[in-house]
Amino acid sequence: MQETIPSAVESLPEVELARVRFMDRLRPEPLLLVSEWADHYRILPSKGAAEPGPWRTSRTPYLKAIMDALSTGSPYHTVVFAKGAQIGATETGSNWLGYCIHHAPAPAMMVQPTLDMVKRVSKQRIQPMIDATPVLVERIAPSRARDAGNTLFQKDFPGGTLVMTGANSATGLRSMPARYLFLDEVDAYPGDVEGEGDPVDLAIARTSTFKRNRKIFLCSTPTIEGQSRIWKAFEDSDQQYYFVPCPECDEYQTIDWKRIIWQEGLPDTAALACEHCGSLIEERHKGMMLDRGQWRATQASADRHTIGFHLSSLYSPPGWYSWADAAREFLSAQGHPTKLQSFINTKLGQCWEERSGEIVDEGGLMARREIWRAVPDACVCLTAGVDCQLDRLEVSIIGFTGTEQAKVLHHHKLIGSPAAPEVWRQLDAILKAEYPTDTGRVMSINAACIDSGGLHTKQVYDYVSANTGRRIFAIKGRAGNHPIWPVKLSNKQLRNGARLQLIGVDTAKDAIYSALAVMSPELPKYVSFSMNLPGDYFKQLTVERRVTTYNTKGVRVRVWKKPAGARNEAFDCFVYAVAGLEFLKRHDGRLMQIARQLVQERAKPPENRNSTKRTSSAIL
Repeated sequence: MQETIPSAVESLPEVELARVRFMDRLRPEPLLLVSEWADHYRILPSKGAAEPGPWRTSRTPYLKAIMDALSTGSPYHTVVFAKGAQIGATETGSNWLGYCIHHAPAPAMMVQPTLDMVKRVSKQRIQPMIDATPVLVERIAPSRARDAGNTLFQKDFPGGTLVMTGANSATGLRSMPARYLFLDEVDAYPGDVEGEGDPVDLAIARTSTFKRNRKIFLCSTPTIEGQSRIWKAFEDSDQQYYFVPCPECDEYQTIDWKRIIWQEGLPDTAALACEHCGSLIEERHKGMMLDRGQWRATQASADRHTIGFHLSSLYSPPGWYSWADAAREFLSAQGHPTKLQSFINTKLGQCWEERSGEIVDEGGLMARREIWRAVPDACVCLTAGVDCQLDRLEVSIIGFTGTEQAKVLHHHKLIGSPAAPEVWRQLDAILKAEYPTDTGRVMSINAACIDSGGLHTKQVYDYVSANTGRRIFAIKGRAGNHPIWPVKLSNKQLRNGARLQLIGVDTAKDAIYSALAVMSPELPKYVSFSMNLPGDYFKQLTVERRVTTYNTKGVRVRVWKKPAGARNEAFDCFVYAVAGLEFLKRHDGRLMQIARQLVQERAKPPENRNSTKRTSSAIL
């Protein structure tokens, strides 16, 4: 196989060497496929590779067409790969970059979502690939050399350079022209980079000099429907899927999640139902099916120079990610929208539809109302969430079981200005009250959180400071990805030693909506409600929605929003009550031990249970 500059030529005099290099660049590139290059030269390093050693395209036969579409002799300028995890996509991009460096050198650029990810990929993927592949070692100076030709962000080689940058760096995206452009995980890119526009557009503009023979590789797992860059690019392509034969009838079909079935409660029995003959195809046949698989276009592309591939993790070769693994992961995600989204995005390689309104709706929650004459005996603690408005306080009392099922017992509206003492006396009576259970135990509020972010901050601080011997906390919400109860306390010191607590309201809202989506009363975190709750309670509990937007820095974020003018006090009170539960989980080991004991006690047959009534100590 032809080398670009044989190593022996490097010993020629400098003038002769310059002539050889010039003539070499004029020579047409040999017709070599990326898959052929990988099979002949690529060595998977022991660092980071599950199966180190010589690369074998036969291990992941579905990657051959994708790699070959990136070859210099291919007619395609743009290759789109919408995919799941654990199918070898990262190595596809690495093989292509190695091919470019060795076989067809020219300026190349790799873009990761952030500069931090560039550092990680460079250390864990690119440099180990170079170190393990002899033909690349010959072309790229060791990273320990004094020259700047081999750094975390740049790899120089005869005939070109590989620049690696983040989609959050406008400077990096306009650094140089590039013939080869690898856009990795494009759905994680910001919407705008430093006010200069979409990072994908900025990066593609770098290839305009090489428009005739450029190669652009877009690769990512999809994210949100209607906002996914990779899915939009895939829809604009010829939309190729990998068809495999049934071992029984030999008819071809895709490996579709809708046809993965298993016996109830036995995910290890997961198999693929043939859409033609109906036979159940076991996992052991997957290797043969992948070997005989075929990529087939399902859409006429408007651009003959663009090709698009879709592949889910269900195609992972034997020994990597199995159908049983997928079944188990799917079952564990039930009732947890964030986990389910991760499964759909990263394993099925599909977009997630924002359907929180269908998962958690007002009418469905009202159907969970129950008649409770006392606190259900399963509750092991009570917490209170208090929202402070201009003309009232609103208070929710919620009981939690040992499996963190929530029982919404009461929601009070204490009418009167928080600037006056009367509503605080009413609140104090509620927080000091005793709550009997249906078996005779007496419970008290174990923790209460009061929002101090409104116009009556001073009154909230005064009340909390006057009750420092009780577990009553002044709190303020903190948006973003933060723990519900702070690991590190705020520096804000109130009177009498009380402190302001900053709680992760977005995290709490995510947790509540995940719990509201649990449909079975037998499962942990299931939420039920008292029949006595006010009529507008359920509307307020479901009025907010999680939406995806961009912050001022152009970074894609998911935030909670409610319609203008809508009331959401019930949701806020639930958030503050959950914050109280998180405090107890973190700081009251005795209470959590009682919770575990109650769960274990109720798991025993009725005749073996301890009939002694337990009394919860009054903490507030």
